Amino acid sequence: MIASVRGTVTATGPDHAVVEVGGVGLAVYCAPGTLADLRVGEPARLATSLVVREDSLTLYGFADDDAKQLFELLQTASGVGPRLAQAVLAVHTPDAVRKAIANADTAALTRVPGIGKKGAERLVLELRDRIGPVPVGADGAAGVTGGAWPEQVRQALVGLGWTAGQADQAVAAVAETVDGPPPPVPVLLKQAIRLLGRTR
Repeated sequence: MIASVRGTVTATGPDHAVVEVGGVGLAVYCAPGTLADLRVGEPARLATSLVVREDSLTLYGFADDDAKQLFELLQTASGVGPRLAQAVLAVHTPDAVRKAIANADTAALTRVPGIGKKGAERLVLELRDRIGPVPVGADGAAGVTGGAWPEQVRQALVGLGWTAGQADQAVAAVAETVDGPPPPVPVLLKQAIRLLGRTR
């Protein structure tokens, strides 16, 4: 079991980073919020979970051990695989996931792409007693919402390898789609990456 990796980030993509450890480049799949903190050429430490399938070995990476443990716990619920568990953590912070499950907040859980009402109810039913302590004042979603998001998304895109000009264009395009309170930063970052993916 590969519990964590520490090394130099040699490349990043929309859904993964390559971390070189002892001369070996490991592809680690991460949520946008985690990728946003990684910089090519700089050292990084990621908590990791190795998912073994008959035809593949896939390494998922997280900013800390708390997110990794929750990722593994989510997969113990029926119908939840690694991709869906990672999508939950792309939309919500670990604390927000615990709060949603503990309070049976299915509306928060259905904000995750791929989770419908029945899936959210199943998560609550199966994980409520195993989710662990819920911090007081756990917020609703990952990242900071409000006026700071354009700069956060811009910095994340530059960190992922796009030019400042490309990042500015993507942020401007995403801003045109925001009507009212903005979604969480990871959601906005995904939109920007999708837009830039078409122009690469």
